[in-house]
Amino acid sequence: MIQKTHFPRRRTACTALLGMAIGAPGIWPLTAHAQDYPARPVQLVVPFPPGGAVDIVGRLVSKKLGDELGQPVVVENKAGAGTVVGASFVANAPADGYTLLISSGSTFTINPAIQAKLPYDPVKSFEPLGMVARVPLLLLAHRDVPIDNLQQLVAAVRAAPGKYVYGSFGSGTTGHFAGELMWSALGIQLMHVPYRGSAPAMSDLMGGQIPFTIDTVAAALPQLKTGKIKAIAATGATRATQLPNVPTVAESGTPGFAADSWLAVVAPRGLPASVNARLQKALADAMADPDIRARLLASGLEPAHAPGAAVAERIEEELPRMRGIAQRAHIRAE
Repeated sequence: MIQKTHFPRRRTACTALLGMAIGAPGIWPLTAHAQDYPARPVQLVVPFPPGGAVDIVGRLVSKKLGDELGQPVVVENKAGAGTVVGASFVANAPADGYTLLISSGSTFTINPAIQAKLPYDPVKSFEPLGMVARVPLLLLAHRDVPIDNLQQLVAAVRAAPGKYVYGSFGSGTTGHFAGELMWSALGIQLMHVPYRGSAPAMSDLMGGQIPFTIDTVAAALPQLKTGKIKAIAATGATRATQLPNVPTVAESGTPGFAADSWLAVVAPRGLPASVNARLQKALADAMADPDIRARLLASGLEPAHAPGAAVAERIEEELPRMRGIAQRAHIRAE
């Protein structure tokens, strides 16, 4: 009688617990959904307007990433506030792998350096999935400026303090930070002239209104072909593939110098481990595709895939450096 009395209760209790587990959010259904990932299209947020370098890369990556995942990866442009609008949208999205962000290092290391309050945390809000490319920067000069290398620039600036200025595509941008880091390493100072974008800065450089600018290889390539401007040095750790004859700052007498930008794909913090692994593998396979590498190079970018852990390490290393530059150069968000 004891067995007949208690077995039904145990079955009832087990059935009730099973029902609770199945119905409880975040237990079995989450595991099942993670195992089925992706079951619908994935959104890739680009925090810049259409047509720019990051948008171009985002669309290249989205196509290959979609092929690897077996679901469409749809690009959504959410521009504004120096990538803050798009970044905060992704930071607050569900951590299910269906909302991703592709952005430049400025989102993770420059914005926190120049803005006291952000609606996201560059480390705690995101789960890095992988780096996809480097964005090489160049020190450019008008063709008639009698300076062809960094040694000549240092000598000219020291001979006439306060005479020389340089432009960038905006205050607090990667070009601005690269310039200030370079002048500090060289022991000189040039006055910064911020522009609202690359096009007006390049126009004034070609017209001779300013002697120097710092801009991306992608923006400079068409203008270099006209012969109206010249490249003095590349700010990255290695020479730009498209401009193999342009030395780096490090090669020009400042060993160890490196200050280019980079692009990475991240997700909201808290992804299920299986979804994280699936996305990291899919991104790595996509970036290994010869076609996407060739297209990146043709756009003036450098393919540079690295896993999510490497992105996290770069953010941790770069954050204090950018904060130091911002403090020394009094760079604040506009």
